[in-house]
Amino acid sequence: MSRKKNKNVVFEQIEVIDAGAKGKAVARTDEGRVIFIKNAVPGDIVDVKIFKKRRGFLEGEAINFHSLSDRRTEPVCEHFGVCGGCKWQHMGYEHQLFFKQKEVENNLKRLGHIELPEVSPILGSEKQYFYRNKMEFAFSNARWLTREEIESGDEIDSRNALGFHIPGAWDKILDVKKCHLQEDPSNAIRLAVKHFANENDLTFFNPREHAGLLRSLMLRIVSTGEIMVVIQFYDDNKDQRELLLDYLKQEFPEITSLQYIINQKANDTIYDQEVVLYHGRDHIYEEMEGLRFKINAKSFYQTNSDQAYELYKVARNFADLSGNELVYDLYTGTGTIAQFVAKNAKKVIGVEAVPEAIEDAKANAQLNGIENVDFFVGDMKNVFNEAFINTHGLPDVIITDPPRDGMHKDVVQQILNIAPDKVVYVSCNSATQARDLALMDEMYKVTKVQAVDMFPQTHHVENVVLLEKRQNI
Repeated sequence: MSRKKNKNVVFEQIEVIDAGAKGKAVARTDEGRVIFIKNAVPGDIVDVKIFKKRRGFLEGEAINFHSLSDRRTEPVCEHFGVCGGCKWQHMGYEHQLFFKQKEVENNLKRLGHIELPEVSPILGSEKQYFYRNKMEFAFSNARWLTREEIESGDEIDSRNALGFHIPGAWDKILDVKKCHLQEDPSNAIRLAVKHFANENDLTFFNPREHAGLLRSLMLRIVSTGEIMVVIQFYDDNKDQRELLLDYLKQEFPEITSLQYIINQKANDTIYDQEVVLYHGRDHIYEEMEGLRFKINAKSFYQTNSDQAYELYKVARNFADLSGNELVYDLYTGTGTIAQFVAKNAKKVIGVEAVPEAIEDAKANAQLNGIENVDFFVGDMKNVFNEAFINTHGLPDVIITDPPRDGMHKDVVQQILNIAPDKVVYVSCNSATQARDLALMDEMYKVTKVQAVDMFPQTHHVENVVLLEKRQNI
């Protein structure tokens, strides 16, 4: 049943039946139209106000709860519902895992139309909070105000904030009091920086006028206990900059790497910026199964160290190397998987489009004394060609870990041309993975599927698939 309310359609007494794309809950109208709801849990019975109509589905928000799902749990974070980070905190972890596994299987079957073997149960994360090794926080002098603050009519002394962008409001920052994603001293460092900046009248960035001293704070805290702090400044004010950096150096002697960037461009990405070392060294080390990985301010590294280890173990087990194989590691990043499987292979060739990542990969291989890996830089669809294969040899096994968009169709075709015995496909997006698997289905059979939860409290999930060449090929 629906009624008009403030020109919006409201559907009453709707049962939420599933969790869908981007972490939204799913319901259906009496006529069968799909509604995506941003603040409900499967099992809730709600009234939904529709704020967007699209062809084929509606988008809405639950405005009244008639009964609450037994899948619900109490969110631990005071910022839940405002901060866009941990959208599934209100759902018990075992139910999060259930819906992640379901999404992977649905995507492979419905989008890929492929026959699946018995799917292994998803690998959950031992840590459900405080699992991220990297966090980025933004400074702003235009703190996001709660409805209560706005309606109170009280004068607000300070609008300074250090926290996260409010979803859909690029110029508003939620001032974060405690974040449950990164272990201490992450919260202590962030709060100390904000307090010191306020006490010493250091200006917070104005995103509309592009003015102010403090722009962003990046924290990396890895499993070895090493800590990297990188502060982006907008204004180039040496005295104020060093005042803050000296305070951090003194207050947190455990910081391994203290660096800064002066960034006066329109966005705060750092890949084209000079990173200046202020104290300590310009890198920290992560360790995994005896391997050491050097991480600098610009390095890509899986943001959940513990689960990255589980993910790489799955990929290595699926590859099932005997020591005689030539392995290609496509989209190798900083070469972590390549080095992780190298001791089980004759040789590993890694290919990646980002030059800095390949520099890191080479440096880490040298650091680890691994001599049977070679790394090459280039756009995968261009570099991974016949000449490359002729130079480096036909691989027995291909491991591929592409970005969210999946593999370019030319890369898929080249894999089919090469026709290795096995392909291990690691994916952070099972929808694009399913699309690619469909293209390979005639030649390859999916023999193993293993989802791995890297990001508890969110809808994101990694998935690893083993493809083996069909017997008649």
